[in-house]
Amino acid sequence: MADLNRRSLLRTAGRVGAAAGLTTLGARGAWLAAEPHLVRDAAVLDRELRIGYLPITDASALLVAHQRGMLAAAGLPSAKPVLFRSWDALAQALSVGAVDAVHLLMPLALQLRLGKQVPLKVVAWGHTNGSTLTVSDDITSTEQLSGRRLAMPAWWSVHSVLSQRLLREAGLRPVIGEAAGPGTVELVLMAPAEMVAGLAAKSIAGFAVADPFSAVAEKQKIGHVHRFLGDVWADHACCAITVRQDLVDRHPQAVQALTNAVVTAQSWLDDHRSEAGALLTGAGFLPQPEPAVSKVFTRARAPYAKVIQHPDWAPERLGFSAYPHTSYTQALVDQLRTTTIDGETGFLPANAADAHAELVDARFVTTSLQQAGKPIATRKELIGS
Repeated sequence: MADLNRRSLLRTAGRVGAAAGLTTLGARGAWLAAEPHLVRDAAVLDRELRIGYLPITDASALLVAHQRGMLAAAGLPSAKPVLFRSWDALAQALSVGAVDAVHLLMPLALQLRLGKQVPLKVVAWGHTNGSTLTVSDDITSTEQLSGRRLAMPAWWSVHSVLSQRLLREAGLRPVIGEAAGPGTVELVLMAPAEMVAGLAAKSIAGFAVADPFSAVAEKQKIGHVHRFLGDVWADHACCAITVRQDLVDRHPQAVQALTNAVVTAQSWLDDHRSEAGALLTGAGFLPQPEPAVSKVFTRARAPYAKVIQHPDWAPERLGFSAYPHTSYTQALVDQLRTTTIDGETGFLPANAADAHAELVDARFVTTSLQQAGKPIATRKELIGS
């Protein structure tokens, strides 16, 4: 992971607030406060919650929870979310305490918690699906990526896991740190915000990343969706709502308020898809053009009929599901074992269930879903090609 200037990060932490004590949560269920005009619970922190995010639609639940006052209504006022340009920067900010809560790549959260012993916990999923493998317009089959370069946002990402699965299915070998030749594809790291420009400049043949970058590439007519990653792994959770361990230990009521607000925000997003893009761009959270961002929430299936192999999975649909299922974490660990990664993987436990127990604390979101009257559905992992 790229080394960031610790002093700079701590200055960021100072700007967005210092840690403080816990006060009393009101007796009313915070999930009821779905709109900012409703009566609000007593504050559960005597400072604002500090949120970090990347400008992608995966961050929607956290951003909507802040912007529409759902966090404040749950008793957890939040400072304006801080935008980061790369996953390394966001992870470092969480690691040193510059922010309290983020949406974080699930594989990266695993690496930080199990591999680097960073004190963090996944407390909910922020979304499902919402990522694509996007390629230049001259590519019509995966085999045509032979000898080319693909950009990934992080080695520890579902994007890398599923892209490599697709490459192997096509008889191609992903390589890192060496130029691609016949039968191989060079994987390179690139910040999501740089990927569309890289595709336009032809320095890469494609990228796998969260939206809205596929929609931006389509709008600019420089690339197209080759596969929705939700068409490779049904309703996978790319990112999860992740907090510092000390927030769980010292301020559990704040974590409860956070998951209450996230569940409320997800419901709002699901019911207001035609409004979500304008809200996120209008508030300045996402810098991409509003039509591209709005497309992510309202994508029609018909234009993608030729690239979707599992239409019953609805892979083109950005989904909102908060409960972090054990089966998903276990399957993710198993997938990571066969993924080419530039880094140490020996920390992955032999028993994948141990990884889930170490990483995930589902108590709070379980309560949030129960209070909201939302049943926790059973789940079976569907991974195709």
